[in-house]
Amino acid sequence: MEEDPELKKIREKKLKELMEQQSKPQFPTGIIHMNSARFTEIIKTSKLPVIVDYSAQWCGPCRIIAPIFERLANDFAGKIIFGKIDVDEEPGIARAFGINAVPTLIIFKEGKPVERLLGVVGYDQLYKLLDQIKV
Repeated sequence: MEEDPELKKIREKKLKELMEQQSKPQFPTGIIHMNSARFTEIIKTSKLPVIVDYSAQWCGPCRIIAPIFERLANDFAGKIIFGKIDVDEEPGIARAFGINAVPTLIIFKEGKPVERLLGVVGYDQLYKLLDQIKV
C-alpha cells in the first residue's frame, strides 16, 4: 500500500523543523561562565541580548553584585543570556572591551555592546534597564 501524499508532506515538514531546531545553538539558562571561545560563540550567534559581568574572585563589590545578577538571570531566563567572565582568567577579553575596573557589566545586542555599567548596580535599576532591552 502506498503512503498518502498529504501524510508524506506533513512528515517531511516536521522532520525539517526538527532538524532546524537541533542546528540552532541552545544556551542554558542561569549564568554561563565564559572563556574567550564561549564568549565569542554566544555574542556572535545569540538572537537574544547578552549581559556579561566582568568580575574577579578577589573583588568585594563583585561579590555584592553576584546574588543580584543571579536573581536577574532567573527573572529573565529565556529572554536575556547572562554571562560571567573572570578578568584574571580571561585578560584578553577584558582588554578588548576596555575593562579597567570590576565589576563592569556590558549589555550586548546583535553582537554589539549597547550599554556599560560600572560598579555595583541595584536590583531595581538593573531590572528596569534589562526590561527595556529584552527582545
